[in-house]
This record gives sequence, structure tokens and C-alpha cells, in this order.
Amino acid sequence: MRYMILVSHAGLAFGVRSALDMLMGPRDHVLAFGMEEGTDPAAFGEKVAAGLPDFDESDEAVVLGDIAGGSPLKTVVATLEGLAIEGRFAAFGGLNLPMAIAALMAIEDDLSLDAVRDGILANGIDAICQVA
Repeated sequence: MRYMILVSHAGLAFGVRSALDMLMGPRDHVLAFGMEEGTDPAAFGEKVAAGLPDFDESDEAVVLGDIAGGSPLKTVVATLEGLAIEGRFAAFGGLNLPMAIAALMAIEDDLSLDAVRDGILANGIDAICQVA
């Protein structure tokens, strides 16, 4: 199975997941984790590990985080690197809703992980534009 893992400071990841649910319907393979203010990264890592499925050798994941160098995203990446999914996931910073929609559509279209990466980068960047 392919998973999409949303991660952020505070509630952004939950908000993006809620918007995805509204626009595309609830998905069991979309997971969200938010690191609250004052939370120790190690404790957050334990919370993430407890909320992840038991990955097998065929599973893959796409991780979308709010800030590329932020503690939440770095913690999720470190957690995944210690699990059976190591080497079969890609992680990105700059989380926005169009990026998440593109990622979910690519995942569900069963595109290769490389094609998913390309779509995420293109859609995430294209979504940023001046409208007025």
C-alpha cells in the first residue's frame, strides 16, 4: 500500500487532511501528525511511531511537511528510516493543499515514486501565484 503522511507544527497537517477529506473523500491511507508547542521531538517521534501502520516490504510513503528543516518533518523522516519502509519513501517540505491533492491523485493512480515526486514538486510550486 502507498501512504501519504502529512506532518506539521500545530494543526496544519490536520487541516490539510480535513480539506482533502472534503474534496476527495476520506482515505485510510492518509495520515496526519501535528507537533504541538512545547513537545519534545523524541516524544513526538514516539507518537508518530505509534500512529503508523505496520509497514511491509511492498509499502511506500510520501511525506509532506510544512517546513523542510523543521523538527516535525525531520522527526517523521528519522522515524521512517528506522522502520521496514526505509528507502521506500520520499519527503517534501512546503506543504500546501494543491501539493497534497496532486500527491494523493498520483499515489492513487499508482504512478512510480519518481513520477509522484515530479508531480509534487511541479504542483507545489505552480500553486503559488499572485491572484490580485
